[in-house]
Amino acid sequence: MSDLEDNFRHIQDPITNASPEVRQIIERVLQLEKARQYSKNFKNINDDILKIIKEVIR
Repeated sequence: MSDLEDNFRHIQDPITNASPEVRQIIERVLQLEKARQYSKNFKNINDDILKIIKEVIR
C-alpha cells in the first residue's frame, strides 16, 4: 500500500467507523459548507450546524 493510500485510509477511518448518526451529521455539514462556499455566505454557520445536530439526534 502506498503512503498516499495509507494517509487517505487514515483520514477516512473515523468517518467510516462512525455511527450512522455521526456520518449523517458529517454529510449534512459538508453539504452546508459546499453550499456556503459558492454563495459566499459565512454568517451564522454555527447556528446551522447546531440545527443539523439537533435534527439528527431527535
